[in-house]
Amino acid sequence: MERIWLENYPENAPADIEVPNLSVYDFLERTADDYGDVLAVIDGELSYTYEELRDEVRRFASSLSGLGLRKGDRVALMLPNGVEYIVSYFAIQRLGGIVVQVNPMYQAGELEHIFRQTEPLIFIGEAKQKEKVQSVKSPAFGIYHGHLQLDENEYDLHDLFDQGNSGSIPETVIDPGNDPALIQFTGGTTGSPKGAVLSHYNLVGNVYQTFAFTSDTLQRPGEIFLGAAPFYHVLGMSSVINQGVFAAATIICMKKWTVEEGVDIIERYRPTYFPAVPTMYIGLLRYAEDHPISLDSIKAMTSGSAPLPVEVMRKVEALTGGVISEAYGLSETSPTTHRNPFKGKRKTGSIGLPLPSTECKIVDIESGDPLSVGESGELWIKGPQVMLGYWGLKEETDEQLQDGWFATGDIAEVDSEGYFYIVGRKKEMVIGSGFNIYPNEVEGIMYEHPSIEELVVYGVPDPYRGETLKASIVLKDRETLSEAELIAWCKKRMASYKVPKIIEFRDSIPKTSVGKILRRELVKETMDHMEKERSQ
Repeated sequence: MERIWLENYPENAPADIEVPNLSVYDFLERTADDYGDVLAVIDGELSYTYEELRDEVRRFASSLSGLGLRKGDRVALMLPNGVEYIVSYFAIQRLGGIVVQVNPMYQAGELEHIFRQTEPLIFIGEAKQKEKVQSVKSPAFGIYHGHLQLDENEYDLHDLFDQGNSGSIPETVIDPGNDPALIQFTGGTTGSPKGAVLSHYNLVGNVYQTFAFTSDTLQRPGEIFLGAAPFYHVLGMSSVINQGVFAAATIICMKKWTVEEGVDIIERYRPTYFPAVPTMYIGLLRYAEDHPISLDSIKAMTSGSAPLPVEVMRKVEALTGGVISEAYGLSETSPTTHRNPFKGKRKTGSIGLPLPSTECKIVDIESGDPLSVGESGELWIKGPQVMLGYWGLKEETDEQLQDGWFATGDIAEVDSEGYFYIVGRKKEMVIGSGFNIYPNEVEGIMYEHPSIEELVVYGVPDPYRGETLKASIVLKDRETLSEAELIAWCKKRMASYKVPKIIEFRDSIPKTSVGKILRRELVKETMDHMEKERSQ
């Protein structure tokens, strides 16, 4: 596809970049050399300059080396946001190890899946995770943060921080283009999670792509990053840790997002950059209805993981005075591929323009033939941020990666100015009475209803149509709306075959820890209910 998007690029943003031959750890070395006295991390009462952070990382790398960690070994990292996560992350990278990101909320069955696939040499987590980890029966060394009775092959995290010798770390040669830095498991919203293998080149490249595109807004040094997005997720890992350290920014760690604590931190530390997910913004707006708050330090925000309603975007920008850049990315793309400019033309509802050095095309789902402007098809991406493949899954890798192109599984369109729009997921496409229906498109229209706080649209079996649409809806406080009223409202705004035939009002919608809606849970819930009705 011709790169028509370049005409709307931010001023001074290049069409292409050259990715330097660096490892992820080199970000920390360079920043500590250039800005050693700059405050690097604030974690509650703890704070570290970049020089202090590097020294802590070096000592822990020495301890990990003493435990036998070598290049290519996997380390399962299962910590909440905090300095312990950042130190562990860079210490593993220093030795050429591979970080396996693990959600601290995972239970034994989910851990077993990840441990079985990646076979980590070492596990790093909180003391309260010990029982879950032991039930998996992994041979990995256990390193724990917190007070507990240590057994054989178990160590205290801060003891290893203190005992290491920063001057005795073996040299490790990293080949950025071929050596994995990270295994990021996909969200598992549509099936069993797969481990996307991201190289040093992938992660470094995505940081350089992002800063080349946002150089008119984000500076090095001088920024304060609010680290509320989970570090174990690809969004927090890239947007906070990698980008923050690269930019010599001060990273404020939030172990768990709550609106009250978030507002307190924003007012106290006055961050300038806030990478977040829609649920965080919605929470801030609700809180602001009853509390006077000051958020005017925030000049730049990003939104990912789920669609951001237009009304929410406008209200948050009015509340902060900052700009939200809607973006798009995946675990398999390190993660960012598209972004709306902070300055220049932004299109609400669009994922924006491809980042520098990113190629995109939209192809027909059936034939794979390239499609034109305005036509809906699967989005394919090629660029330095595209993963090496899925860990241990050659068949799945070959299916998703073809000649360097990654087939995203997302249905998209591009307009005449090069702005891309996600219409839906290929696997979530609903075929009702022979019509192809994309739930995201229907959701976008329904979000315009003034009484709706949150919703999700999905397909369920129907004996007549094959599939039919169901909408699960959370109403705003003190709002009322009937099924008949909403269906009548929809019929005036979309083709009749797109109007949900089943409307469900509920108090909340199930989501992952980063705000991604779990459609599969809603589908299962509906299927179980239908089965129960049939058996009665």
